[in-house]
Amino acid sequence: MSATKSYFRRRFGLAILGGMTLALAAAGVTYAQSSSESVRTIKIATAAESKPLSWGALGVEPQGYEPDVLRAINAKLPQYKFEMEGAADIAQETGLATGKYDIATGGYYKSEARAKQFFIPENPMGASALKIYSRKDSNINSMKDLVGKRIAPFTAGGGTYRFVVKWQEENPEYKLDIRASDAGIPFPNRLKEVHNGKNDALILPSNLGEQVVIEEQKLDLQVSEPVFSASNYPLIHKSDENKALLEDVNRVLKELKDDGTLSKISQKWFGEDITNYMK
Repeated sequence: MSATKSYFRRRFGLAILGGMTLALAAAGVTYAQSSSESVRTIKIATAAESKPLSWGALGVEPQGYEPDVLRAINAKLPQYKFEMEGAADIAQETGLATGKYDIATGGYYKSEARAKQFFIPENPMGASALKIYSRKDSNINSMKDLVGKRIAPFTAGGGTYRFVVKWQEENPEYKLDIRASDAGIPFPNRLKEVHNGKNDALILPSNLGEQVVIEEQKLDLQVSEPVFSASNYPLIHKSDENKALLEDVNRVLKELKDDGTLSKISQKWFGEDITNYMK
């Protein structure tokens, strides 16, 4: 074989090898990009000051029952990356409606209005009991004791509002002062308004951390026995893209309840098994 032919064969072989290397490298880059893009980031708004349910201001890693449940959900859904941040109540639902957030959690009840606006899983992520918060000298221990009293306004369309309206319809002989508001006042401020006498009573889900606020702020308040209990659900931004997210979250919530994970997280944060309240 002549030196010239040998030279060209070597050059030709190197060219082919180089081409294959570049092709494999390109394929590797494409695969890496595809693999990375397959993990979808899910933006989540959690309650910012509802210890032990959830707390953690913007820039602070959320802690509490619901953040732990969200982490347990994410552990079973590796196709998503959950990113949580604390947000005020009114900012949560506004951000969810506009698509800023994909999910919002904050001890939410199901309601007809919310079901029209957001996706809501069939399986709950928690539960809470409604209780009445009033001054210790008020003698308010039940719904009937609220007749003639100034009750703090309820979030319009919320589960607590729906419960009180329904209770009023079923007990027309007991006329209550029912007012709805979209002011979005944080519940610690609302508790202080009862303590200071602006309102006589406040009805809230008991898993928001009210007792911590009462003790830390030394509020002269008492708490009634539960007047109602119901399940809580995550709210999901309604879009075609989130239909799969809804199905995935719904399936995993059932798994976490069935395998006892929700019970363990509940015992950790509430000292009791709130899954017993789930309906």
